[in-house]
Amino acid sequence: MNFLESHIQELKKAKAGVEKAIAQVSDSELHWEPAPDANSIAILVKHIAGNMVSRWTDFLTTDGEKPNRQRDGEFIDDVATREQLMSVWDRGWTCLLDSMGKLTDADMQKTVYIRQEAHSVPLAIVRQTMHYSLHFGQIVYIAKQIRGAEWKSLSIPKGKSAEYNAAAAVSNGLKARGA
Repeated sequence: MNFLESHIQELKKAKAGVEKAIAQVSDSELHWEPAPDANSIAILVKHIAGNMVSRWTDFLTTDGEKPNRQRDGEFIDDVATREQLMSVWDRGWTCLLDSMGKLTDADMQKTVYIRQEAHSVPLAIVRQTMHYSLHFGQIVYIAKQIRGAEWKSLSIPKGKSAEYNAAAAVSNGLKARGA
C-alpha cells in the first residue's frame, strides 16, 4: 500500500470513529461548549468541513485557502439540526476523498499552495491530516466528557488490552505472546 492509499484508508477509519463519537451525544449536546470560548462538536464539525472544502477543491491548481471561504463563520454555531450538521460534514469528506482519490503518483511530485505557502503534495496531505486529527481528538474528547460512564469506547477499553490482544492472536492464528 502506498503513501496515498494509506492516508485515505486511515482517514476513513478516523471518519468512522468520529461519527461513532458524534452518534453517542444528543442533538442538544452537539452544541455544548466545555468552557467559555471553547468549541462545541457542532463548531468543530463545521470548521473541519469548511477546511476540507477549501483545501481540497481544485487541490492541485488553486491555493488551498479559497477567497470565498468564510473561516471565521465556521466558528459560529448556527447549524440547527443534526441532519444539517452531518450534511456539512459529508460535503467536506466528499470533497477530500474525491480529490485524494484522483491523485496520481505523478501528482505526488507537484507543488501546491496553502495560504500562498508552497508545499509538496505529500507535505500538504500530512499537514491537513495532522490538522484534522487534532480536531477529531477534540470531538471524541468532548463526546466522552458528555457521556461519562455511558461512553462506549471507540477502541480498546481501559483494562481490556490483554483480552483484546489474546482475541486478536486467536483470530490471526497466532499464539498469544507470553503464553
